[in-house]
Amino acid sequence: MATVALIGTLDTKGAEYAWLARRLERHGVAVVTVDVGPLSDAAADVTAAEVARAAGTDLAALRAAGDRGAAMEAMAAGAASVVRELHAAGRLDGVLAVGGSGGTSVASRAVQALPVGVPKLLVSTMAAGDVGPYVGAVDVTLMYAVVDVAGINSLSAQVFGNATAAVAAMAREYAARRAEPAAEGHRPLVGLSMFGLTTPAVDEARAELDRLGYEALVFHATGAGGRTLEKLAADGRLVGVLDLTTTELADDLVGGVLSAGPHRLEAAGAAGIPQVVSLGALDMVNFGPRASVPAAFDGRTFVVHNPTVTLMRTTPAENAELGRRIGAKLTAARGPVTVFVPLRGVSGIDREGGPFRDEEADAALFAALREAVAGTSVELVEADAHLNDPGFARRAALRLHELVTAAR
Repeated sequence: MATVALIGTLDTKGAEYAWLARRLERHGVAVVTVDVGPLSDAAADVTAAEVARAAGTDLAALRAAGDRGAAMEAMAAGAASVVRELHAAGRLDGVLAVGGSGGTSVASRAVQALPVGVPKLLVSTMAAGDVGPYVGAVDVTLMYAVVDVAGINSLSAQVFGNATAAVAAMAREYAARRAEPAAEGHRPLVGLSMFGLTTPAVDEARAELDRLGYEALVFHATGAGGRTLEKLAADGRLVGVLDLTTTELADDLVGGVLSAGPHRLEAAGAAGIPQVVSLGALDMVNFGPRASVPAAFDGRTFVVHNPTVTLMRTTPAENAELGRRIGAKLTAARGPVTVFVPLRGVSGIDREGGPFRDEEADAALFAALREAVAGTSVELVEADAHLNDPGFARRAALRLHELVTAAR
């Protein structure tokens, strides 16, 4: 029988969670209740005291401190530890939580600790706003609660009823999939990063990797895509990473809207996974509509990519700093690393005659990267080619294959 974990504050939402548990059981799944209420003494399969202990603290200390924010942070960490252990023990095939901002923040921390593929459904009053913090880098399903989680009424019964039916079906499917014998001849997974302006290169690399017997997972470098690539590498799901499009680092440096955070380009190295890296779309920082670009950037070079995306050209100074940062990240890697440098341009609009062609800015990027990796184990391959030129990405894919083969 599939098992769904119910994560919630049972001291304030006990009646609602009892209703959810009954509904799930009617749908033919077992239920494990996980109480994350710092003031709760409710009966649960995993009590609030056990959740607190999983976070390295105890409930009495959290209550005595009188700091609700710190208490919720601790319960979130404990819940993440609990669901990881339940999943590792084969006792979790899906997660369901309902709540407002506090409950959603705790539950989202827990589900983000689970691998991609495990069903995760959050019913939240916050699902109609900025949901990035709740999704993180995993496959969270969000459902807007419509009404607050305050009793079961004729409207919430419909919403929550749909949620229980959905997560029960997903959990049964996941449990059945886990019970299947491992497929013979499963192709090893390689992660790739792509942007619209690096698509020709990534398409060529993907085709070559397919020919070589890999399954290529392509991630759109929009912040969430980069974070997901990092998580899969950290989780050990990938045998190699072909990071052709590192543009998210430019957004993190300059303040664009597609940053993947300061730890982008670190997980594969920390895990010792072979990497081939390039400099795709480091000529640009991403913003929303042109009117949304901060006034501090007036006078810069812009391209309106579409009505909702405005691109800003990076400067020589910014590119130099990006080269230094990339070099520092790659020289810290525990696994083999090769960097491919396309000397004739790094994106579809950074080429001869293109609106972002700036040889000085590109030269600053390349020079800083060369200096950062000089004398280290990082292999630097410079190509008299544009990133999207035929053959460039194929060479990068072949080199990754060599690194993966040597590492086996």
